[in-house]
Amino acid sequence: MKKKVYICAPLGGNVQQNLERAIRFATYALRSGVAPVVPHFYALCLDDADPKQREIGMSAGLSLLWFCDEMWIFGDKITDGMREEIRFCQNMKIKTKRIREKEIKKIIGGGESR
Repeated sequence: MKKKVYICAPLGGNVQQNLERAIRFATYALRSGVAPVVPHFYALCLDDADPKQREIGMSAGLSLLWFCDEMWIFGDKITDGMREEIRFCQNMKIKTKRIREKEIKKIIGGGESR
């Protein structure tokens, strides 16, 4: 069975651009041989700009994080939501790993494209 890895990356702000990045991060994870858990995809059915809907998505993501073996942190910026997820991992003793752009490029190639 594959290791389950939670994808931790920015979502708010430019949600569409960050969803495209989440697809790229999921592709990297899949090609690295793990099963990615990508809560960003909740933004396809919830409005991240609506605080109540954002809370629904955050709560659902944290519920999935319980079952993950690791969290991989992507992006140069750590948002408030990401901080909450990282803190959750620290409290639950779930391993975290920072993934840099050069590592992604080694596995899936350059730029923001898939």
